[in-house]
Amino acid sequence: MTQAELERLITQTESDRLEKTISLTNTDKFSEVVCAFANDMGNHRQPGYLIIGVHDNNTLAGLTITDEFLRTLSDLRSSGNILPQPAMLVEKVTIDENEIAVVTVQPSDLPPVRFKGKVYIRVGPRRAVANEQEERILAERRTATAVTFDLLPCTESSITDFTPGLFEAYRNQAVDAETIASNHRTLEEQMASLRFFSPRFGCPTHAGVILFGRKPRYFLLGHYVQYLLFPGNAITDLPIDQAEIAGDLPSMIREIEIRIRTITTNSLKQLGAWREQIVPDYPEWAVRELLINALVHRDYSSTSPIRFYVFEDRIEITSPGGLFGTSNPENFPNVNAYRNPVLAEAVKTLGFINRFGYGVVRAQSLLAQNGNPPALFEFSSVTVKVTIWKRTHLE
Repeated sequence: MTQAELERLITQTESDRLEKTISLTNTDKFSEVVCAFANDMGNHRQPGYLIIGVHDNNTLAGLTITDEFLRTLSDLRSSGNILPQPAMLVEKVTIDENEIAVVTVQPSDLPPVRFKGKVYIRVGPRRAVANEQEERILAERRTATAVTFDLLPCTESSITDFTPGLFEAYRNQAVDAETIASNHRTLEEQMASLRFFSPRFGCPTHAGVILFGRKPRYFLLGHYVQYLLFPGNAITDLPIDQAEIAGDLPSMIREIEIRIRTITTNSLKQLGAWREQIVPDYPEWAVRELLINALVHRDYSSTSPIRFYVFEDRIEITSPGGLFGTSNPENFPNVNAYRNPVLAEAVKTLGFINRFGYGVVRAQSLLAQNGNPPALFEFSSVTVKVTIWKRTHLE
């Protein structure tokens, strides 16, 4: 934003697209504002602006905007408290030696957006928690802009293909308890609010089937993980263990975690003439992060499974679907584009990941700490393959 553009904004009255504040510490307030702008209740289809460093009477506050504060604002996007992730830009502009932080928030294509389980909207210049009718309006608006596969309706399925208990357990984590307690909506309306049901088509979305379906593979043929454990280093060897891991996504992740524990065996690391330490051949959480990354980012329209192959000297994970959107081999993993944003949100809500855009970086860090070589990523137009090499240095 240029200085001239900011000066024009400062002179405007607060509205459903503009908020001014002089606070540097109220991160919950910042998050509520970002959430409300992303929901774009007025359907302006234009960005909203949070300006920090300007009084209500349009005078400049003379704040000091540090790099740490700008990082705090940027972290609002990836912390996982605002779901789905908002599209936002954070920048600092100086006017007459007065520093000002500007947060520009784009309208979401996946409303309703929640902060800590509540849907915030702008009603004129103030924030409010959306009521049931307002949430319904936001959900219906989303169906017209759904562009990712996980948001599309699974037209062959119906509400009877859900496991209600799985959805209710998720809802209790995703939605504020006060909102649940005052809820008068049908199961279909609750699911639609969380992007798991299409009101327009009267059926679950693909995300709903993947996460809470009784038999997801009936509708999505490739929705499973092919696990093979080989005695040597060649794929032509006869496997000593194999499985097809299928079912709803949370159950799949839990079974995969059990499999990972069985293959992360230990070896000795020499610390000195008389000291040694037991370390795993593979850090369990690194393998887990990379497998969950594959489950979240795979192409669910493909009939191919995720391949999880364990050899004597390495682990190979091959996921159907190449890099998505703006991600490419040159900017990976620093640029994240989500093929399945609803699944990414759900996995975060269920606690399988701590924050967005961090899995690959964390896995590489854990591998380095354990003494493993860096994981090797290979990209094609139809697959992403990662090779994790066994720790071989006993030192």
